[in-house]
Amino acid sequence: MSQGALLLAFAILFEVIGTTCMKLSEGFTRLWPSLGIVVFYVASFTCLTLALRHLQVSVAYAIWAGLGTVLITLIGVALFHEPMSAWRAGCIALVLVGVVGLNLSHG
Repeated sequence: MSQGALLLAFAILFEVIGTTCMKLSEGFTRLWPSLGIVVFYVASFTCLTLALRHLQVSVAYAIWAGLGTVLITLIGVALFHEPMSAWRAGCIALVLVGVVGLNLSHG
């Protein structure tokens, strides 16, 4: 895995953890999840910025946003008991197709 891809993977991971902390913070009423939002988003943007030294911004941002969206949707379903419908699953599949397509297009 290239340095850019590894940094992008960490950026996605930190963004997903930061977004999960948003839910857990209950509108900034809980201290540790509220601090987690700041810490993990700073880490995410730092890794994304460093990844852009090696990757095209259009592809990197699409992968970051798309995979982050898919992962946080799955976390919402698994941890926060959000509903999963066929429509929602199909939309997740479309996001993944778009991410893969953009990733393949930059070569």
